[in-house]
Amino acid sequence: MTDDEWLDAFVSQWHLLADLSFSDLVLWRALDEGDTFECTAQIRPVTGPTALEDDIVGERIEYDPEHQVTVAYMTHEISETSNNAISAGIPVDVWAIPVIRNGHPIAVIERHTNQMGMRATGALEENFLEAAEILTQMLMRGEFPLVPPSDKALAPRPADGVLRVQPDGIISFASPNAITGYRRLGAQGDIEGEHFRDLTRTLRRGVEAVGQTVNADIDGRLTLEFDVETHSASMRFVVLPLWFETTSAGMLVLCRDTTDLRRRDRMLVTKDATIREIHHRVKNNLQTVAALLRMQSRRLESPEGKEALRDAMRRVSSIAMVHETLSYSLVEEVSFDEVCDKILDMVGDLAASNGTVRAVRRGTFGVVPADMATSLSMIITELCQNAIEHGLNSSSGLVEVLPERNGQQLAVSILDGGQGLPEDFRLGNQKSLGLSIISTLMHDLHGTLSIANRTDAPGTVARIELPVPRG
Repeated sequence: MTDDEWLDAFVSQWHLLADLSFSDLVLWRALDEGDTFECTAQIRPVTGPTALEDDIVGERIEYDPEHQVTVAYMTHEISETSNNAISAGIPVDVWAIPVIRNGHPIAVIERHTNQMGMRATGALEENFLEAAEILTQMLMRGEFPLVPPSDKALAPRPADGVLRVQPDGIISFASPNAITGYRRLGAQGDIEGEHFRDLTRTLRRGVEAVGQTVNADIDGRLTLEFDVETHSASMRFVVLPLWFETTSAGMLVLCRDTTDLRRRDRMLVTKDATIREIHHRVKNNLQTVAALLRMQSRRLESPEGKEALRDAMRRVSSIAMVHETLSYSLVEEVSFDEVCDKILDMVGDLAASNGTVRAVRRGTFGVVPADMATSLSMIITELCQNAIEHGLNSSSGLVEVLPERNGQQLAVSILDGGQGLPEDFRLGNQKSLGLSIISTLMHDLHGTLSIANRTDAPGTVARIELPVPRG
């Protein structure tokens, strides 16, 4: 891992140090071997008032042997101001902490603590500051950051709940939120004074390790992330090992009540499953309708009636294909290439009464919203049907569908190699049901339709252009 990658990893976790020390943190990266420092990141605590009202990212410190950032960088030791120095009218303590890797400083972390709004000292404040001091020393030795959480959205922060566990495994401090969480999980008695591993394993039936085996020891040797869930509550734990220079300082355990989040996740999963089941049932019903239309067409004697029912069957089947795709999807979007290919197989099989028609797609539609996919499938079905019936005169030939996706714009050309359009053809003068359907749907999609003779070869090209809303 390079120095820049290491610093990026630290910034992804430095909220721990900010919250535990009740301080703003500023990252000064060294430039030109320490002659200049640039502020590349800044964070404020959620556990206390800010000491820096302004955003200073991008500011630089030129070489100044008296500046504490320079002093910390050059001496490899923490440099701090006198107590309660005044900054913008606020008493602020400032620490400059050198970040050492492989014996060489690569940056300096400034810690600004607003003393005016500092909380009254109690057990929580004392344990937070003690943990912050240990993490600071680990940072200077290159032992912090730790292994990042697997899911940052669920990762607990100090304000969510903290346990301070001594090297012998005994819980010496539990924040009020941590105690409340354990109570919701069903723990009885005092939390402080209990053995962390034994207490947590009394809830063993609900322990689910994240990135570890369930049987992994919760002993503070490794960063460990796991969930504890009962029928009425759930909590996520992150166990962070703390180290003095050569000996264990125990563990810092962050915990977060995820009961409401888990309940919401279960509701979303249930909702997604319900929606997919609805799409599946709609698809089945539409396929049943298509089958009934096919059966009815076989009983008719009139060729016009047979053809009308076949057209209706194709339209119903094209809609069913969209719902079939959605029944397997977790989002209300459709990868339309698969739908188009099924449509082309269908129209090629059903539309040509004489000869063989091959319908192919060249290019990609990309992903389109579900509410647009149904209309687009019917438009492609009708245009391909027109190309086969009128362009190829229901005989053998090739129909090509050429989609072009450019960001939020979609253009589709349908080409045939038939006889072309008559000289007096004018779009809009026809009484065809298919063209009426296409015109109505294109109007709803705010798109345009054009039909003309091909210039590169015999035949006709129908082209649609329409915007694709973001999903």
